[in-house]
Amino acid sequence: MTARKSTETTRAWQRMLSGRRLDLLDPSPLDIEIVDIAHGLARVARWNGQTSGAHIFSVAQHTLLVEAVMRQQMPRVDIRHRLAALLHDAPEYVIGDMISPFKAVLSGEYKAVEKRLLGAIHIRFGLPAVLADEITQQIKAADRGAAYLEATHLAGFSRAEAKRLFGRDPELPEATERDYLTPWTAARAEKQFLERFEALHAS
Repeated sequence: MTARKSTETTRAWQRMLSGRRLDLLDPSPLDIEIVDIAHGLARVARWNGQTSGAHIFSVAQHTLLVEAVMRQQMPRVDIRHRLAALLHDAPEYVIGDMISPFKAVLSGEYKAVEKRLLGAIHIRFGLPAVLADEITQQIKAADRGAAYLEATHLAGFSRAEAKRLFGRDPELPEATERDYLTPWTAARAEKQFLERFEALHAS
């Protein structure tokens, strides 16, 4: 008996808990739901899970920290830019969080998939598919500030090493820093991400 050949092409979509099926190679904004993003990001670990605390430090909590850093650095920043900061790592709800050193050794295919997903997410929530360079740089600066805080508070980096790799301490208020850098449960991260999204998206 010969093995029967499969007539199906390689699957490039993922089924979400909402019931949506998202094509990773040709993502449609119509297949993107914020509840799926929040659920996924709350369960993806930053730093490959190499952080201290009773829970993982999730990408959802990281994006909330990035938005908080942006508010600290630029109090008058447009609220749509803050929404873009909150969503800057949203593609990771389907492709996971890959640490920067590993991204550096991959080909451009990963970045291409990530870029297409982010463009579709932006369109779904009323943002330009491609942000202006100035906005992108503002988000990257806030992202580096968040990475500095995570590195020194959770991932075992010295302040000198973190400063060399990520730049300066964004100097958040002590209470904000203490809250955002204490790893939350997945349920709390998901809830707070959704609440912040609703506040920014509705404005």
